[in-house]
Amino acid sequence: MHITQLNRECLLHLFSFLDKDSRKNLARTCPQLQDVFEDPALWPLLHFRSLTELKKDNFLLSPALRSLSICWHSSRVQVCSIEDWLKSAFQRSICSRHESLVSDFLLQVCDRCPNLESLTLSGCGHVTDDCLGRLLCSCLRLRTLRLENCARVTNRTLVAAAAHGRALQTLHVDFCRNVSAAGLRRLRAACPRLALRAEHSATMIPDQAPRSPPAPGQAVRKLLLR
Repeated sequence: MHITQLNRECLLHLFSFLDKDSRKNLARTCPQLQDVFEDPALWPLLHFRSLTELKKDNFLLSPALRSLSICWHSSRVQVCSIEDWLKSAFQRSICSRHESLVSDFLLQVCDRCPNLESLTLSGCGHVTDDCLGRLLCSCLRLRTLRLENCARVTNRTLVAAAAHGRALQTLHVDFCRNVSAAGLRRLRAACPRLALRAEHSATMIPDQAPRSPPAPGQAVRKLLLR
């Protein structure tokens, strides 16, 4: 019996055991299997282990997507987490290659995946409050949002969660250094039923703007007053 003689339900079940690359390779063998690959029912769950995977064409974004996770565990995460004004030219060049990948991908999710229920982002140092705010406005069924080591996430994301996360039941902001204790207290007061976790976030040192050097005249005056 040839694989193409299986009915649609069996083919979908078979594809479900394969990873993204294997699904894509099998779909290339004939139009019938390509059609199965493009069935939204095959893609309720997506997990990415690196940012380069986001640029591939071996998956499908559709209203069927319920759970999405992007977990980037790489030495480059440490570079991305450095404050922009402290980065060297070399570090900035590294970040420029991928700094918009996750945000651009999430904007596609906003447009194509309104039924998303769970999102996990780990090591995504360039994801911004604006991007997460738009996602909360677009994916009104989002129940679980887990953020870990996302350096650009601030209290603005907490405000957006309180304002737009109507279905939100769980929010984790672990190791997000720009989330403050005051912001967490305000969110707990606004959403007492929300399961909120923030491991080490409020105790980390937040980003600080660079201090501008004093004007020459000010420096001279300080020396004279000593």
